[in-house]
Amino acid sequence: MHKIIVAIDSFKGCLTSVEANQAASEGILSRIPDAKVVQVPVSDGGEGFMEAFQAAMGGDIVQVHVKDPLMRPIVAQYLMQGDTAVIEIAKASGLTLVKPEERNPMVATSYGTGQLVVDAVRRGCKHIIVGLGGSATSDCGIGMLRVIIDAFAKGKTWDDVRQLDDVRFTIATDVTTPLCGLNGAAHVFAPQKGASPDNVLALDARAKRFAEASAKHLGRDCQDMPGAGAAGGLGYAFMQYMQADCRSGIDLLLDAIHFDELLKDANLVITGEGSADRQTLMGKLPYGILQRAQKHHVPVMLIAGRIADEQQLLDAGFARVACINPLGLPLDMAMQPTTAKQNILLTVQNEGLSR
Repeated sequence: MHKIIVAIDSFKGCLTSVEANQAASEGILSRIPDAKVVQVPVSDGGEGFMEAFQAAMGGDIVQVHVKDPLMRPIVAQYLMQGDTAVIEIAKASGLTLVKPEERNPMVATSYGTGQLVVDAVRRGCKHIIVGLGGSATSDCGIGMLRVIIDAFAKGKTWDDVRQLDDVRFTIATDVTTPLCGLNGAAHVFAPQKGASPDNVLALDARAKRFAEASAKHLGRDCQDMPGAGAAGGLGYAFMQYMQADCRSGIDLLLDAIHFDELLKDANLVITGEGSADRQTLMGKLPYGILQRAQKHHVPVMLIAGRIADEQQLLDAGFARVACINPLGLPLDMAMQPTTAKQNILLTVQNEGLSR
């Protein structure tokens, strides 16, 4: 019997990981009805991170009234399983919560993410896993730190916060940028959040001042650590102030679901993402899956809505690389969920699956 693992990332703005996996599974079973198909919802720390962990380890979704990046009231969620919480920062501080014309990282705040952390700690969570992806902010986590101080130190200082002493934090990100400089949070990510060139310089200078003051006060300096620039500097705040461990988002998830065990008797893995090119090989989710599968000598098929640098992807080890969209299909049609599902099904069905 064929065992095929399906672990496709979300097609952003189009399909969730669960929806993409289901479409691929239907394509497999239409061709090989007796195949054993294992669907694995995946995320590297951004969209779908909380849902992927719920699929992996169960748990309950907790609803919390928080502030969005512009301090407007919304309801956000996090996952709680035992004394572990999984927070996807985009639920409270995400770019999708802010209309394009409203985006302004000079004022956008991570306050809502802090409210999720506070709620999880008050409920007794001792390990908090945080997916750092899709943020609207570039505030170095200052908004998050402020709400934690207000909640646990009644407006005093960070030094008076004791409730986090026994809480372990793990941040999940595949971003390796430092906090400051030309390769830092402001220069690399703030423009897509609405920052002008002058804003970028101001944000970078603000981050540098904050990091220098924090280092002087705490006696350690995390601003140059890989991942410090993730989520507009939230990565820095978690590492500097909460001594968080920084992990690759996909590795963290694959460990949680015991992916290596799943691979042991698998014949094929199908993974994918919205757009695949040479950047896929720079630590993105499909590449993380490929690296695990190669250790077990399981071939990996990569599908995507757009493919570039195909030969480089094949040279890296993908057994097959396939674009789901027919030539000439308009983008607006390709982005329709029903169209994308059908194209995934047909691509998987026709890409050489056989008994």
